[in-house]
Amino acid sequence: MLQASSRHFSRPAAATFLAACALTATACGSPEHDAGADGPAGKVTRITDATGTEVKVPAAPERVVALSEMDLDSALALGVKPVGLTAGRGQHGSPGYLADRAKGIPVVGAVTGPDIEKVVRSRPDVILAGQTADAQVLKQLRRIAPTVVTIDRTKGWKKSLELTGKALGKSNEAKKFLAGYDTKAAALKKDLGERAGTSVSVARYSAKGTAVMQQGVFISDVLKDLGFKRPGVQNKPGQGHSTPLSDENLREIDGDWLFIGTLSTGGPDAGLLDKLATKPAYRQLKAVRDQHATMIDGSKWTSLGGAEAAVSVLGDIRKAMVK
Repeated sequence: MLQASSRHFSRPAAATFLAACALTATACGSPEHDAGADGPAGKVTRITDATGTEVKVPAAPERVVALSEMDLDSALALGVKPVGLTAGRGQHGSPGYLADRAKGIPVVGAVTGPDIEKVVRSRPDVILAGQTADAQVLKQLRRIAPTVVTIDRTKGWKKSLELTGKALGKSNEAKKFLAGYDTKAAALKKDLGERAGTSVSVARYSAKGTAVMQQGVFISDVLKDLGFKRPGVQNKPGQGHSTPLSDENLREIDGDWLFIGTLSTGGPDAGLLDKLATKPAYRQLKAVRDQHATMIDGSKWTSLGGAEAAVSVLGDIRKAMVK
């Protein structure tokens, strides 16, 4: 979960922030700053963000900062390349599955929160603030440019894409993308046949243990669209993933199919399945015995997700499960 922190706002940082405001074209003087009035021909759009706050944004924003993985994903899905992004979980830059398309976009923050000075230097005319809830952070951001909280408590990627479409003047593109996703999901579900009703487990492996993805997160929503069942604690609501499981409790991740990965698929993680195959607890899993275990990109499957991630996951499932 993106939890913006106020630790970036030390007195020296605040002084630098105010100096940067004075030197940039963005109007940082008021929490109610309406940068939308500076948009093309002065046209603005009024939208209600995920917190219920009304925000006036430029009708056709040109410089967008994305402060969550889902915001970056949504913007790219709608044909907009941001001028600043938040580094993905376990990443130095964008999530791995978006690396090629996000190449060259400066990093202006981490999952712990934005770096206000870097946000100022990016000169945004709209800031997509993900699920930022810190009032101080939002106040600072709104002094830079119109700021839209795009992710509500459900963390639903479809709702977030629709809201982002409104904020970026791309509502038609959002509707088209969602229709395309529904078509792809329906086709995959049909091609899966009886396998669409099987049990699917999604896990993230780390040195601390193996955690599984619970309900109320991106990947669980995608799997629900396909009619899959989920084993054990994966049927229960959670904040993202379970606490790491010990080898003795790996039955919690057992299912007909297992998709497992880390937040980094390169380097030492490339041979994860071979490594796990040496562990007796994993060899006992049904999915492993049936050769139904698949290595995944954790930055796509087990993180905040988004529109492009959802379509890509459909492709991963088709490759693994459709003969």
